[in-house]
Amino acid sequence: MFHAQVLTLFPEFFDSPLACSIPKRAIEDGHVVVDCIQIRDFANNKHRNVDDAPYGGGPGMLMKAEPVVGAVQEARKRQPNTHVVMLTPSGTPFTQQKALQYIEKESITLLCGRYEGFDERIVDYVDEELSLGDYVLSGGEPAALCVLDAMIRLLPDVLGSAESAVLDSFSEEGIVDWPHYTRPEEFEGKRVPDVLLSGNHAKIEAWRLEQSRIRSQQRLANKEK
Repeated sequence: MFHAQVLTLFPEFFDSPLACSIPKRAIEDGHVVVDCIQIRDFANNKHRNVDDAPYGGGPGMLMKAEPVVGAVQEARKRQPNTHVVMLTPSGTPFTQQKALQYIEKESITLLCGRYEGFDERIVDYVDEELSLGDYVLSGGEPAALCVLDAMIRLLPDVLGSAESAVLDSFSEEGIVDWPHYTRPEEFEGKRVPDVLLSGNHAKIEAWRLEQSRIRSQQRLANKEK
């Protein structure tokens, strides 16, 4: 069983998304356990403050080291071999390959930030910094949810067809999936490609690989613009 922990100020953020579709089935079938740890529980003052103004001035507030590190230590106490990932815009980009690497670990702990970011000293207590992309969210929770979903669907026996995960876009680095079609054969004047109706599996496979190649090249060209 795969074990995931989320360190967050808003555990309730995950209640609804994890209670539907593939994550729900994976949890109910015992393939994964997702535990949320409230960072505020480790605040060391009577008001349970977890943020403070930055030294040197500047806008916004920063997450304090004491409660965050306390939450990380609790996560490691619960799962001694867990891999702690800090979600931050300055981290390494998240990819399908990362998701595949993560599910090979015994446990993953995702640390969600808020406000203007973390006290830099917290970095010494995590194993990795990870970014969902070149943009800023209101907090780490949406990013953590994306990472969880990407990992959960890759776990053995979670999807109805094991082939689905193998053939996903980016299962090979930089390669995206080919176009897909289902009934009806014609929709608003646009027809399903004849090759997919031919029953010739060799030609279908060749067409799919070619379309995947074309799409991958287009995506690379768009990124370079």
